[in-house]
Amino acid sequence: MTLQLDVPKGLELSEFDIIMNLAAKLFDRGLVSSGQAAKMVGISKRTFIEIVGNYGVSIFQYDEDEFEKELENL
Repeated sequence: MTLQLDVPKGLELSEFDIIMNLAAKLFDRGLVSSGQAAKMVGISKRTFIEIVGNYGVSIFQYDEDEFEKELENL
């Protein structure tokens, strides 16, 4: 799907940053894989994984129960 978006003039984000923000959020919500998100942005999966943290998203997709089990195992 192709999408056209009107961005406010004062928003100081590059096209890459806007697309990366969207891809990162979709990945964070579990709606796309890291590979799909990387493809959306036009970068490699490895690069996506390396930079997605800069957009407030962890590559480790734990829910609260999984996180607590991991803490117990430590």
